[in-house]
Amino acid sequence: MQNFIKTSFLGNSVLDYLIALGIIILLILAIWIIKRIVFSKLKSLAKKTTNETDDFLVSILDKTFLPLLYYGAFYIGLRGLSLTPAISKSIRLIGVILLTVLTINFTVAIIKFSIQKYWLKDDSDPARKGNIKILMSIIKTILWGTGIFFLLDNLGFKISSIIAGLGIGGIAVALAVQNIFSDLFSYLAILLDKPFEIGDFIIINDYMGTIEHIGIKTTRIRSLSGEQIVFSNSDLTGSRVRNYKRMNQRRVVFTVGVTYDTTQEQLKQIPGIIEKAIKSIDKTRFDRAHFASFGDFSLNIETVYYVLDSDYNIYMDIQQKINLEIMAEFEKLGIEFAFPTQTIYLDKTQN
Repeated sequence: MQNFIKTSFLGNSVLDYLIALGIIILLILAIWIIKRIVFSKLKSLAKKTTNETDDFLVSILDKTFLPLLYYGAFYIGLRGLSLTPAISKSIRLIGVILLTVLTINFTVAIIKFSIQKYWLKDDSDPARKGNIKILMSIIKTILWGTGIFFLLDNLGFKISSIIAGLGIGGIAVALAVQNIFSDLFSYLAILLDKPFEIGDFIIINDYMGTIEHIGIKTTRIRSLSGEQIVFSNSDLTGSRVRNYKRMNQRRVVFTVGVTYDTTQEQLKQIPGIIEKAIKSIDKTRFDRAHFASFGDFSLNIETVYYVLDSDYNIYMDIQQKINLEIMAEFEKLGIEFAFPTQTIYLDKTQN
Protein backbone atom coordinates (compact mmCIF):
# COMPACT_ATOMS: atom_id res chain seq x y z
CA MET A 1 0.00 0.00 0.00
CA GLN A 2 2.83 2.35 0.90
CA ASN A 3 4.54 1.57 -2.38
CA PHE A 4 1.32 2.39 -4.24
CA ILE A 5 0.97 5.74 -2.42
CA LYS A 6 4.55 6.62 -3.25
CA THR A 7 4.12 5.69 -6.88
CA SER A 8 4.96 8.67 -9.09
CA PHE A 9 2.79 9.69 -12.02
CA LEU A 10 3.44 12.80 -14.18
CA GLY A 11 5.90 14.10 -11.60
CA ASN A 12 3.60 13.67 -8.58
CA SER A 13 3.00 10.79 -6.19
CA VAL A 14 -0.38 9.22 -5.59
CA LEU A 15 -0.30 10.80 -2.14
CA ASP A 16 0.10 14.24 -3.69
CA TYR A 17 -2.94 13.61 -5.87
CA LEU A 18 -4.95 12.40 -2.87
CA ILE A 19 -4.00 15.49 -0.86
CA ALA A 20 -4.95 17.77 -3.77
CA LEU A 21 -8.27 15.92 -4.15
CA GLY A 22 -8.90 16.19 -0.42
CA ILE A 23 -8.26 19.96 -0.47
CA ILE A 24 -10.61 20.39 -3.43
CA ILE A 25 -13.34 18.33 -1.74
CA LEU A 26 -13.00 20.26 1.54
CA LEU A 27 -13.14 23.62 -0.24
CA ILE A 28 -16.17 22.55 -2.31
CA LEU A 29 -17.90 21.45 0.90
CA ALA A 30 -17.09 24.83 2.47
CA ILE A 31 -18.53 26.60 -0.58
CA TRP A 32 -21.62 24.39 -0.43
CA ILE A 33 -22.08 25.27 3.26
CA ILE A 34 -21.68 28.98 2.43
CA LYS A 35 -24.27 28.64 -0.30
CA ARG A 36 -26.71 26.74 1.90
CA ILE A 37 -26.36 29.02 4.93
CA VAL A 38 -25.26 32.48 3.79
CA PHE A 39 -26.92 32.71 0.37
CA SER A 40 -30.10 30.99 1.54
CA LYS A 41 -30.31 33.48 4.39
CA LEU A 42 -29.71 36.39 2.03
CA LYS A 43 -32.39 35.13 -0.37
CA SER A 44 -34.95 34.76 2.41
CA LEU A 45 -34.18 38.27 3.68
CA ALA A 46 -34.45 39.69 0.16
CA LYS A 47 -37.86 38.07 -0.37
CA LYS A 48 -39.21 39.79 2.74
CA THR A 49 -38.57 43.26 1.30
CA THR A 50 -40.59 45.03 -1.37
CA ASN A 51 -37.43 46.31 -3.06
CA GLU A 52 -36.39 44.33 -6.14
CA THR A 53 -32.77 45.52 -6.02
CA ASP A 54 -31.70 43.22 -3.18
CA ASP A 55 -33.27 40.19 -4.92
CA PHE A 56 -31.36 41.06 -8.08
CA LEU A 57 -28.05 41.52 -6.24
CA VAL A 58 -28.38 38.18 -4.42
CA SER A 59 -29.27 36.43 -7.70
CA ILE A 60 -26.41 37.95 -9.67
CA LEU A 61 -23.89 37.19 -6.92
CA ASP A 62 -25.11 33.59 -6.87
CA LYS A 63 -24.53 33.32 -10.62
CA THR A 64 -21.13 35.04 -10.75
CA PHE A 65 -19.45 34.80 -7.33
CA LEU A 66 -20.02 31.09 -6.64
CA PRO A 67 -18.53 29.84 -9.96
CA LEU A 68 -15.39 31.81 -9.17
CA LEU A 69 -15.24 30.16 -5.74
CA TYR A 70 -15.50 26.71 -7.29
CA TYR A 71 -12.72 27.54 -9.73
CA GLY A 72 -10.67 28.87 -6.81
CA ALA A 73 -11.13 25.56 -5.00
CA PHE A 74 -9.70 23.61 -7.95
CA TYR A 75 -6.91 26.15 -8.42
CA ILE A 76 -5.82 26.02 -4.76
CA GLY A 77 -6.00 22.22 -4.72
CA LEU A 78 -3.84 21.86 -7.82
CA ARG A 79 -1.22 24.36 -6.64
CA GLY A 80 0.42 21.65 -4.50
CA LEU A 81 1.09 19.54 -7.56
CA SER A 82 4.00 19.75 -9.95
CA LEU A 83 2.33 20.56 -13.23
CA THR A 84 3.78 20.90 -16.69
CA PRO A 85 3.94 24.42 -18.15
CA ALA A 86 1.24 23.51 -20.66
CA ILE A 87 -1.18 22.32 -17.95
CA SER A 88 -0.43 25.36 -15.74
CA LYS A 89 -1.04 27.68 -18.66
CA SER A 90 -4.29 25.86 -19.50
CA ILE A 91 -5.55 26.22 -15.92
CA ARG A 92 -4.72 29.94 -15.90
CA LEU A 93 -6.38 30.34 -19.30
CA ILE A 94 -9.54 28.64 -18.02
CA GLY A 95 -9.52 31.07 -15.12
CA VAL A 96 -9.12 34.06 -17.42
CA ILE A 97 -11.94 32.85 -19.69
CA LEU A 98 -14.21 32.20 -16.72
CA LEU A 99 -13.43 35.60 -15.17
CA THR A 100 -13.98 37.39 -18.49
CA VAL A 101 -17.31 35.67 -19.21
CA LEU A 102 -18.64 36.19 -15.69
CA THR A 103 -17.52 39.84 -15.63
CA ILE A 104 -19.24 40.56 -18.96
CA ASN A 105 -22.44 38.79 -17.86
CA PHE A 106 -22.36 40.65 -14.55
CA THR A 107 -21.88 44.02 -16.28
CA VAL A 108 -24.64 43.35 -18.83
CA ALA A 109 -27.03 42.26 -16.07
CA ILE A 110 -26.31 45.40 -14.01
CA ILE A 111 -26.84 47.70 -17.01
CA LYS A 112 -30.04 45.93 -18.08
CA PHE A 113 -31.50 45.94 -14.56
CA SER A 114 -30.61 49.62 -14.04
CA ILE A 115 -32.29 50.66 -17.29
CA GLN A 116 -35.43 48.61 -16.67
CA LYS A 117 -35.73 49.46 -12.98
CA TYR A 118 -34.79 53.11 -12.81
CA TRP A 119 -35.20 54.59 -16.30
CA LEU A 120 -38.03 52.57 -17.83
CA LYS A 121 -40.12 51.77 -14.75
CA ASP A 122 -42.89 54.23 -15.70
CA ASP A 123 -42.45 54.01 -19.47
CA SER A 124 -45.16 52.06 -21.29
CA ASP A 125 -44.04 53.00 -24.82
CA PRO A 126 -43.41 49.70 -26.69
CA ALA A 127 -41.27 51.47 -29.32
CA ARG A 128 -38.92 52.79 -26.67
CA LYS A 129 -38.65 49.37 -25.06
CA GLY A 130 -37.79 47.98 -28.49
CA ASN A 131 -35.05 50.61 -28.81
CA ILE A 132 -33.67 49.52 -25.45
CA LYS A 133 -33.34 45.95 -26.76
CA ILE A 134 -31.35 47.23 -29.72
CA LEU A 135 -29.23 49.37 -27.40
CA MET A 136 -28.56 46.39 -25.14
CA SER A 137 -27.47 44.38 -28.18
CA ILE A 138 -24.98 47.11 -29.06
CA ILE A 139 -23.69 47.24 -25.48
CA LYS A 140 -23.29 43.45 -25.43
CA THR A 141 -21.39 43.56 -28.73
CA ILE A 142 -19.01 46.20 -27.39
CA LEU A 143 -18.43 44.32 -24.10
CA TRP A 144 -17.90 40.95 -25.79
CA GLY A 145 -15.60 42.53 -28.37
CA THR A 146 -13.52 44.01 -25.56
CA GLY A 147 -13.51 40.64 -23.78
CA ILE A 148 -12.33 38.80 -26.89
CA PHE A 149 -9.45 41.25 -27.36
CA PHE A 150 -8.56 40.71 -23.69
CA LEU A 151 -8.55 36.93 -24.16
CA LEU A 152 -6.49 37.13 -27.35
CA ASP A 153 -3.94 39.23 -25.52
CA ASN A 154 -3.68 36.58 -22.78
CA LEU A 155 -3.32 33.86 -25.43
CA GLY A 156 -0.18 35.59 -26.68
CA PHE A 157 -1.53 37.30 -29.76
CA LYS A 158 -0.08 40.73 -30.47
CA ILE A 159 -3.19 42.86 -30.25
CA SER A 160 -1.26 46.00 -31.14
CA SER A 161 -0.25 44.44 -34.46
CA ILE A 162 -3.85 43.44 -35.21
CA ILE A 163 -5.09 46.93 -34.38
CA ALA A 164 -2.34 48.49 -36.49
CA GLY A 165 -3.26 46.21 -39.37
CA LEU A 166 -6.86 47.32 -39.10
CA GLY A 167 -5.89 50.95 -38.58
CA ILE A 168 -6.71 52.37 -41.99
CA GLY A 169 -9.94 50.42 -42.27
CA GLY A 170 -10.85 51.37 -38.71
CA ILE A 171 -10.37 55.05 -39.44
CA ALA A 172 -12.58 54.81 -42.52
CA VAL A 173 -15.30 52.98 -40.59
CA ALA A 174 -15.05 55.45 -37.70
CA LEU A 175 -15.51 58.40 -40.05
CA ALA A 176 -18.48 56.68 -41.66
CA VAL A 177 -20.32 55.90 -38.41
CA GLN A 178 -19.31 58.87 -36.25
CA ASN A 179 -22.69 60.58 -36.76
CA ILE A 180 -24.52 57.35 -35.97
CA PHE A 181 -22.59 56.89 -32.74
CA SER A 182 -23.08 60.56 -31.88
CA ASP A 183 -26.85 60.10 -32.13
CA LEU A 184 -26.62 56.80 -30.25
CA PHE A 185 -24.78 58.38 -27.31
CA SER A 186 -27.20 61.30 -27.43
CA TYR A 187 -30.09 58.82 -27.19
CA LEU A 188 -28.38 57.26 -24.18
CA ALA A 189 -28.08 60.73 -22.60
CA ILE A 190 -31.79 61.38 -23.26
CA LEU A 191 -32.67 57.99 -21.81
CA LEU A 192 -30.68 58.48 -18.62
CA ASP A 193 -31.16 62.21 -18.02
CA LYS A 194 -34.77 62.43 -19.35
CA PRO A 195 -34.85 66.12 -20.35
CA PHE A 196 -38.16 65.32 -22.05
CA GLU A 197 -40.49 62.36 -22.53
CA ILE A 198 -43.19 61.30 -24.96
CA GLY A 199 -46.16 63.66 -24.61
CA ASP A 200 -44.11 66.67 -23.47
CA PHE A 201 -44.61 69.99 -25.28
CA ILE A 202 -41.20 71.48 -26.08
CA ILE A 203 -39.75 74.46 -27.95
CA ILE A 204 -36.39 74.23 -29.74
CA ASN A 205 -35.26 77.45 -31.38
CA ASP A 206 -38.10 78.33 -33.79
CA TYR A 207 -39.73 74.88 -33.64
CA MET A 208 -42.36 73.73 -31.17
CA GLY A 209 -44.55 70.69 -30.74
CA THR A 210 -45.35 67.55 -28.77
CA ILE A 211 -42.90 64.63 -28.51
CA GLU A 212 -44.29 61.64 -30.40
CA HIS A 213 -41.35 59.25 -30.62
CA ILE A 214 -37.83 59.00 -29.21
CA GLY A 215 -35.68 56.68 -31.31
CA ILE A 216 -32.06 55.60 -31.23
CA LYS A 217 -31.12 58.06 -34.01
CA THR A 218 -33.99 60.56 -34.25
CA THR A 219 -36.75 62.14 -32.16
CA ARG A 220 -40.06 63.08 -33.81
CA ILE A 221 -42.22 66.04 -32.81
CA ARG A 222 -45.78 66.84 -33.89
CA SER A 223 -45.98 70.60 -34.46
CA LEU A 224 -48.99 72.78 -33.69
CA SER A 225 -49.74 73.15 -37.40
CA GLY A 226 -49.89 69.36 -37.78
CA GLU A 227 -46.71 68.34 -39.59
CA GLN A 228 -44.11 66.04 -38.07
CA ILE A 229 -40.66 67.49 -37.37
CA VAL A 230 -37.73 65.07 -37.18
CA PHE A 231 -34.63 65.98 -35.16
CA SER A 232 -31.43 63.99 -34.82
CA ASN A 233 -30.75 63.20 -31.17
CA SER A 234 -27.39 64.99 -31.28
CA ASP A 235 -29.17 68.18 -32.40
CA LEU A 236 -31.52 67.98 -29.42
CA THR A 237 -28.82 67.36 -26.81
CA GLY A 238 -26.79 70.23 -28.28
CA SER A 239 -29.72 72.70 -28.18
CA ARG A 240 -31.56 74.62 -25.50
CA VAL A 241 -34.87 72.83 -25.00
CA ARG A 242 -37.79 74.50 -23.23
CA ASN A 243 -40.09 71.86 -21.76
CA TYR A 244 -43.52 73.36 -21.04
CA LYS A 245 -45.00 70.06 -19.83
CA ARG A 246 -42.87 70.33 -16.70
CA MET A 247 -43.88 73.90 -15.98
CA ASN A 248 -45.50 73.87 -12.53
CA GLN A 249 -47.06 77.30 -12.98
CA ARG A 250 -47.32 79.93 -15.69
CA ARG A 251 -46.49 83.58 -15.00
CA VAL A 252 -48.80 85.88 -16.95
CA VAL A 253 -48.28 89.59 -17.56
CA PHE A 254 -50.90 91.64 -19.37
CA THR A 255 -51.67 95.33 -19.79
CA VAL A 256 -55.02 97.10 -19.94
CA GLY A 257 -55.16 100.56 -21.54
CA VAL A 258 -57.92 103.07 -20.73
CA THR A 259 -58.56 106.48 -22.27
CA TYR A 260 -57.15 109.72 -20.92
CA ASP A 261 -60.73 110.74 -20.11
CA THR A 262 -60.68 108.26 -17.20
CA THR A 263 -60.86 110.09 -13.87
CA GLN A 264 -58.37 109.63 -11.06
CA GLU A 265 -61.05 108.03 -8.91
CA GLN A 266 -61.81 105.51 -11.62
CA LEU A 267 -58.10 104.72 -12.04
CA LYS A 268 -57.83 103.92 -8.32
CA GLN A 269 -60.62 101.35 -8.65
CA ILE A 270 -59.17 99.49 -11.65
CA PRO A 271 -56.44 97.48 -9.81
CA GLY A 272 -59.04 96.25 -7.32
CA ILE A 273 -61.40 95.25 -10.14
CA ILE A 274 -58.66 93.20 -11.82
CA GLU A 275 -57.57 91.61 -8.54
CA LYS A 276 -61.14 90.56 -7.74
CA ALA A 277 -61.59 89.11 -11.23
CA ILE A 278 -58.42 87.00 -10.93
CA LYS A 279 -59.06 85.76 -7.39
CA SER A 280 -62.56 84.59 -8.31
CA ILE A 281 -61.13 81.97 -10.70
CA ASP A 282 -59.69 78.62 -9.62
CA LYS A 283 -56.06 77.68 -10.34
CA THR A 284 -54.85 81.30 -10.18
CA ARG A 285 -52.67 83.28 -7.79
CA PHE A 286 -52.81 87.07 -7.96
CA ASP A 287 -49.48 88.92 -7.72
CA ARG A 288 -50.01 92.62 -8.48
CA ALA A 289 -51.89 95.23 -10.54
CA HIS A 290 -50.66 98.85 -10.90
CA PHE A 291 -51.24 102.00 -12.92
CA ALA A 292 -47.88 101.55 -14.62
CA SER A 293 -47.39 104.21 -17.30
CA PHE A 294 -48.71 106.98 -19.54
CA GLY A 295 -48.90 105.66 -23.07
CA ASP A 296 -49.16 107.56 -26.35
CA PHE A 297 -52.93 107.21 -26.36
CA SER A 298 -53.75 105.30 -23.14
CA LEU A 299 -53.25 105.06 -19.40
CA ASN A 300 -51.70 101.63 -18.88
CA ILE A 301 -52.48 99.29 -15.96
CA GLU A 302 -50.05 96.36 -15.74
CA THR A 303 -51.11 93.10 -14.07
CA VAL A 304 -49.16 90.00 -13.04
CA TYR A 305 -50.71 86.73 -11.93
CA TYR A 306 -49.93 82.99 -12.00
CA VAL A 307 -51.85 80.11 -13.54
CA LEU A 308 -51.28 77.03 -11.35
CA ASP A 309 -51.40 74.59 -14.27
CA SER A 310 -49.12 73.95 -17.26
CA ASP A 311 -51.95 73.32 -19.73
CA TYR A 312 -52.09 76.10 -22.35
CA ASN A 313 -55.83 75.72 -22.97
CA ILE A 314 -56.56 76.17 -19.25
CA TYR A 315 -54.45 79.33 -19.27
CA MET A 316 -56.40 80.72 -22.24
CA ASP A 317 -59.75 79.86 -20.61
CA ILE A 318 -58.70 81.69 -17.46
CA GLN A 319 -57.47 84.75 -19.37
CA GLN A 320 -60.75 84.88 -21.28
CA LYS A 321 -62.76 84.83 -18.05
CA ILE A 322 -60.63 87.63 -16.63
CA ASN A 323 -61.04 89.75 -19.76
CA LEU A 324 -64.82 89.30 -19.78
CA GLU A 325 -65.07 90.17 -16.09
CA ILE A 326 -62.98 93.33 -16.57
CA MET A 327 -65.15 94.40 -19.52
CA ALA A 328 -68.34 93.89 -17.48
CA GLU A 329 -67.04 95.97 -14.56
CA PHE A 330 -65.73 98.73 -16.83
CA GLU A 331 -69.16 99.01 -18.46
CA LYS A 332 -70.75 99.47 -15.04
CA LEU A 333 -68.31 102.25 -14.09
CA GLY A 334 -68.30 103.92 -17.51
CA ILE A 335 -64.57 103.29 -18.06
CA GLU A 336 -63.57 103.15 -21.72
CA PHE A 337 -60.79 101.07 -23.21
CA ALA A 338 -58.26 103.05 -25.20
CA PHE A 339 -57.52 102.50 -28.86
CA PRO A 340 -55.10 104.31 -31.17
CA THR A 341 -56.35 107.86 -31.72
CA GLN A 342 -54.91 111.05 -33.12
CA THR A 343 -56.06 114.62 -32.41
CA ILE A 344 -55.40 117.32 -35.01
CA TYR A 345 -55.48 120.99 -33.97
CA LEU A 346 -56.18 123.58 -36.69
CA ASP A 347 -54.79 127.09 -36.29
CA LYS A 348 -57.57 129.39 -37.66
CA THR A 349 -55.45 132.50 -37.34
CA GLN A 350 -53.50 131.57 -40.46
CA ASN A 351 -54.97 132.32 -43.87
